[in-house]
Amino acid sequence: MVSIEQPRTAPSWRRVEIALIAGARKVAAAFDHRLAQIDLNLNQASLLAFVNDFGESNQTELAEMVGIGRASIGSMIDRLEARGLVTRNPHPNDRRVWLVGITSEGTALVEKFYEIDAGFQKEVRRDISREERQQLASLLERLDCNVDAILSSPNNKQERGGPHA
Repeated sequence: MVSIEQPRTAPSWRRVEIALIAGARKVAAAFDHRLAQIDLNLNQASLLAFVNDFGESNQTELAEMVGIGRASIGSMIDRLEARGLVTRNPHPNDRRVWLVGITSEGTALVEKFYEIDAGFQKEVRRDISREERQQLASLLERLDCNVDAILSSPNNKQERGGPHA
């Protein structure tokens, strides 16, 4: 039994992953909290900024950029379109595809988002040097590569003949 005086700690091999997930959730929640003043969440603001910066995009491209499924991105686009922030325009070469564009109201909201983002970055990066941020980014990129390798490798259970092999 662990005494009250001794803090419980996760095994060392779990701390980085748990801290990373918990930290990412907190950063996203804090960003959403700040974006509430313009009635957007981080995914919606990211979608608007992407279309604003790079032009019309199809639903598949937007889903990949935001990191959510096509059905979810479709619902998000519906909500943004209902608010007059984006439009759906037919693709000139493919009648099955719609391109999502931004309206002048959407562009104005993106400018507010950029202002909020600049303040958020300043606050969240406080007391963390540029060198430390670059080192963290480098480590996260390496971690991302390792995760990509895991996700692209065959499932170990299937290699052994299934879960009961």
